[in-house]
Amino acid sequence: MFNRFVIHGVSLDAAGLVALADLKTIAYRTALTGSASLLDVLFLAPGIHCQQDASEVNGGEYPATAAMTTGYVFRVENQATVSYLQRVGEPGHLTTVHVEPPLKDGLVPAFLKTEPTASIFYFTGIACTVVVVVLLGSIRDFWGVAVVGMLMAARLLNVVVVKRRAQKGWKGAAEPGARGDLMILVSQDRWLRMRGRVDDIKAVTAGQWLRETTNFESFLVSGATLLVYVSAALAGNASTVGSLLIGCLLLVSVALLGCANACTSGLTMYGHVVHMRGPRRPYGRRLDMVHEMLKEHPDDGWAVGLGMIVPPAGKGQKVTL
Repeated sequence: MFNRFVIHGVSLDAAGLVALADLKTIAYRTALTGSASLLDVLFLAPGIHCQQDASEVNGGEYPATAAMTTGYVFRVENQATVSYLQRVGEPGHLTTVHVEPPLKDGLVPAFLKTEPTASIFYFTGIACTVVVVVLLGSIRDFWGVAVVGMLMAARLLNVVVVKRRAQKGWKGAAEPGARGDLMILVSQDRWLRMRGRVDDIKAVTAGQWLRETTNFESFLVSGATLLVYVSAALAGNASTVGSLLIGCLLLVSVALLGCANACTSGLTMYGHVVHMRGPRRPYGRRLDMVHEMLKEHPDDGWAVGLGMIVPPAGKGQKVTL
């Protein structure tokens, strides 16, 4: 029978400090799914207090972009989309991604739209939390239960704030039926082509993804961060077995979440799914890739606007970066 006892020669009083690790795994998961789910409350991993940093996963990059159909030059403003493009892009290669329209059933959670393997890892992490809570209760380690409860409360506050911040806002004027074809220049010579309906493309590239927090939301986030630190401080009151369970839960959960992120090949944003289509195509020179694209879109305004070619003499055009 599983009883509460002391493991002689082993001290786990600081096991709760694992929760304070500044890991971005949860933030990256938030970016891949485009928001947060209430089920995330049961998925405990280090970096709970870093979830709001999901708006920084792009590393501050907003890549130059041109619509090859119209020649209009702009930047991708959605940080989650930029992070995904950075992930799938490869230097010296043209990567094509496609934006799918939202499913008719808008109630389907984002985590159910991902690959089955990723969902298995996700639900395994949730099951681990449930099992640990049951085991802590069975040995009457109420301090351990309290620590897990505080981590879940911190997770809940962050989830609520993310869901509030990720509401769909301005996406430009609607263009029903129009098709889009973008050329996106990501750092380190990663070239991406984004295709799909214009309205779908706008939904994942234009406007804000996570808006700035309000005073009330900042208060909730601060409270959640304090809960994480308080839980780490009180974890030393749990039994040795309880501390072991909590430490193992956090370590196993972050590994499972990392695997779920790695197995997620697409980006979900406002119901739309962005995924890579076809193999990456290598080019010896960027100009070779541009000339090939110009065969499909002869108007070179987009290439000039991106600074990929020099405008012909006499046109009076200037190269813009």
